[in-house]
Amino acid sequence: MTETILVLNGPNLNLLGEREPQIYGHETLAEVEAMCRAEAGAKGYALDLRQTNNEHEMVEWIQQHRKGCAGIVINPAAFSYAAYPVLDALKLVDCPVIEVHISNIHRREAEWRSKSIMTQVVIGIVSGLGVHGYPLAVRHLIWLKERSA
Repeated sequence: MTETILVLNGPNLNLLGEREPQIYGHETLAEVEAMCRAEAGAKGYALDLRQTNNEHEMVEWIQQHRKGCAGIVINPAAFSYAAYPVLDALKLVDCPVIEVHISNIHRREAEWRSKSIMTQVVIGIVSGLGVHGYPLAVRHLIWLKERSA
């Protein structure tokens, strides 16, 4: 059975490529998916990329994948700051979770953007590398899985 890496995206990332390209770049979520799929597929992993603007949907997806997933990459976007149900759902998973942010959240205009509540449950954070942070996170999850085999 092929193991799956789940890539979750929070609010407004459906508009990636259009929304504030000076901050988030011109690449689309479809391009992010293609990069991650290539990284995962090269090592025999399946990829499931999803995006939602709804907190309850994100919680349901995490709960559905709480067991048996190779890993989760999550860009919580605005869920980073107050989505405690998402945080609580991530506490239930039995796989490593990596948080990704396209922009460098520590250099943003508002201090609150640098304080993700998700940080307390993830094994690592990729921030400020644009959309290239996604395939790097996928690659690291695969490395962890292979190292533990």
